[in-house]
Amino acid sequence: MTDEQVKSMNRRKFISAVGILGAAASLIPVPGFAKSGASQTENGLIKCSPYLQAAFGNHTSVRWVTNTKCFGWVEYGESPDKLNLKAHRVIDGMRQANNTIHDIPLSNLIPGKKYYYKAVSKPIEKFTAGKVSYGEAVSSNVYSFIQPSAKSAAVHFSVFNDIHDRPETFAHMWKFKGLSSLDFVVLNGDIFSSLKDGEDQIVDHLLKPVSELWATHTPFIYSRGNHEARGEYARQLPDYVNGREHKFYYSFESGPVYFIIMDTGEDKEDNHPVYGDLLDFDSYRLEQKAWLEKEVQKDAFKRAKYRVVIAHIPPFYTPNKDAHGTSFFNDHWVPIMNRVKISLLISGHTHVRKMHDPVKGKHDFPIVVGGGPLDGQRTIINVAATNENLKLEMIDDSGKSVGSLKIDPVS
Repeated sequence: MTDEQVKSMNRRKFISAVGILGAAASLIPVPGFAKSGASQTENGLIKCSPYLQAAFGNHTSVRWVTNTKCFGWVEYGESPDKLNLKAHRVIDGMRQANNTIHDIPLSNLIPGKKYYYKAVSKPIEKFTAGKVSYGEAVSSNVYSFIQPSAKSAAVHFSVFNDIHDRPETFAHMWKFKGLSSLDFVVLNGDIFSSLKDGEDQIVDHLLKPVSELWATHTPFIYSRGNHEARGEYARQLPDYVNGREHKFYYSFESGPVYFIIMDTGEDKEDNHPVYGDLLDFDSYRLEQKAWLEKEVQKDAFKRAKYRVVIAHIPPFYTPNKDAHGTSFFNDHWVPIMNRVKISLLISGHTHVRKMHDPVKGKHDFPIVVGGGPLDGQRTIINVAATNENLKLEMIDDSGKSVGSLKIDPVS
């Protein structure tokens, strides 16, 4: 049996066991909340601490989850003692209310400036055409963040991938992030094995652990994996995480890097019987191809010192090299990336950590593939980019460096 066949067999064994792994995962408690008055928090109003999303340009979104329908808003400002600004989400003239998933945009922020904020939830006890009555408002702790800047001289970020419903991995690997301060964290797909257990799975296996570790003060970027397309609750994932306009493919600038997030979709054909005729990823991936062709023509992309692509499934080096998602990436997206001098592709999916040097005419850029969910496989990828160079280091779950590279700016 070849090495590739062994890897493929091991991966199939893992996928068949993910239900057991998910059930066995230990959960990380959510941090406490400050409140005004009596025991709203103990009565279970707050389900998830606030977490930061879509921190691009002069905008950041604050999200959180409550157990009952509320009217939610964010109070913020430049001092923890003076939260003199107030933000709501307004849709078609109506403030967002009577919901449990809260997504409040903070706009007109100044890149590079530090802000303080708290999320406020006011339970809605009665909502009729003639009257709205509320319970006692509950406020979160006051948190802070620095608005990212596309003009900064450096950017620092870490990458997780293929957690597969083992949330304890976040805390274990966070110890090896390298730097005390990051601009953002990338979650590069298959954080879940399938989305089958509703909101509690998303909260307990993602939002609670990352909010306790970093997400109240450092945003995360969600790059969807093929397993996030599976399960009856898969279509609700965008309600909890977002990039721009709730798409899973988009671009942004941070420091000297132009980032492109691609959604590689499922690894099997759309008409595979397990999907029940519910997928159309081929059209979606062609939509991304057309978008990518325009994206690489932008002046910001052309002048960037580094062009980094984040995509869960790599176009090569998968256990089944002929898998549909892999082949589609190779056939449709790689020719564009080779043409425009992509600096780096960061992927996951294979559960086999590996750093692949550029291969002329195949992929003219390095491909870094993070590890898998099991003990001994887990990795965190740490990246620091300055005007002089981009440095990447992969750390395993013992804290050992298992690969590094240095990339010069695009010439």
